[in-house]
Amino acid sequence: MLRRVPDSDEPEGLRRVLGPFDATAVVIGAIVGVGIFFTPGRVAALAGDLALWTWALGGFIALLGALTFAEIGGMYPRTGAQYAALRDAYGPAVGFLYVVCNATAIQAGAIAIIALIAVQNAATALTGGELSPFAAPFAAIGLTVLIAGANIRDVRAGAHIQNITTAAKLLALIAVVLVGVSFTGEPAPARPVVTASPFVALATGLVPVLFAFGGWQQALWIGGEVRDPTRNVPRAIIGGVGVVVLIYLGTNWAYLHLLGVGGVAHSQALAADAVGVLFPGLAARAVAGAVAISALGVLNAQILTGPRLIYALAHDRRFFPIFGRIHATLGTPVPAIVLLSTTAMVLLLAAGFDGVDRLLTGVVLVDGIFFTLTAAASIVLLRRHPRATRPIRTPGFPVVPILFVLAEIGVIIGSWLQPNVRSAAVVGLVWIAAAYVLYRLRFRDRRE
Repeated sequence: MLRRVPDSDEPEGLRRVLGPFDATAVVIGAIVGVGIFFTPGRVAALAGDLALWTWALGGFIALLGALTFAEIGGMYPRTGAQYAALRDAYGPAVGFLYVVCNATAIQAGAIAIIALIAVQNAATALTGGELSPFAAPFAAIGLTVLIAGANIRDVRAGAHIQNITTAAKLLALIAVVLVGVSFTGEPAPARPVVTASPFVALATGLVPVLFAFGGWQQALWIGGEVRDPTRNVPRAIIGGVGVVVLIYLGTNWAYLHLLGVGGVAHSQALAADAVGVLFPGLAARAVAGAVAISALGVLNAQILTGPRLIYALAHDRRFFPIFGRIHATLGTPVPAIVLLSTTAMVLLLAAGFDGVDRLLTGVVLVDGIFFTLTAAASIVLLRRHPRATRPIRTPGFPVVPILFVLAEIGVIIGSWLQPNVRSAAVVGLVWIAAAYVLYRLRFRDRRE
């Protein structure tokens, strides 16, 4: 049978205080970042007139992934469920590599960049100007410390921030949709978009679309603090992804309706240009405020969920023991939160925005590979343990996870075909190699 911790009163010291709305807000907040304000331009440039269809196909694939990950969430109602699934399916080395690469590069880099985006857009919304290159990193560090402090104080404090920012970003995107509904004219003429065959247009456009949909796996990381996780975590994943699919389709329809395919493809400030069709004097600062709130929500989601993965690895005695500790009175994994937040701040000061951006470009394939392995783990585990507990059963198993895995493999290949990703991939390979050396030297069980 699969290894599981008790469904309640875990010996971990974490508190089951998060409800289904909290878990759903984590899913939505982790997916809906700043990309929806910019990524549709790239999709339109790649897919042309098929842009909206590309988003619809991406949404369908995301729902396949949500069903697959929901089944894993039901099988592992615990903290760090994704790590546990990778460990049980492929061995402890794969689980270790995922958590360490995620904590030291993928999430830490994302925290650094998202914090910068949040403070820069907040400055634009409030003053109409930008922070200086000297002030911006320190403002981002201050924001990171503030959010980390809230999550150290109480998991419910982090959940409250998540709920508020998620509601605010959804309202902002609904406002964009309403602007589109109110517009009855014709979009201004723009340069035409030249695309390849319909198949190539859809295939290339799906790469940024599926990256924009990623993030629902973070609900698996907080299962130890969710009430009735066997039911609520899967429902949060499926319901959260469903909401995101609807809001993404509505927002992209509004962009295309307001600007046309050519206007969306060639826009340098997509959301501001779209809102500016009806509200030209208000658009730039209003959209900057929406981007700042959305970035704040993603930042909080990373700091709320990411340390739980580190904690799960350490609690499994595969990482430094201090990071497997829970504060006796606060009930939060304080050392793990400090580690992730500090790593992000060090990356920001040492490498700057451009350096961290290159790091993330280099490890984007790493993230995609582990994401695909997690989806495939549902098949591996249930083939290996046919009598394992399955509170949530994926319809059409194993067809659904197979289709999702194939789609993700296509995304990995599509990313590799992009010169900037391929040239930076060596960074990701070096990162994996360094993590594996650490595992072999310090954390490998001699019986393996």
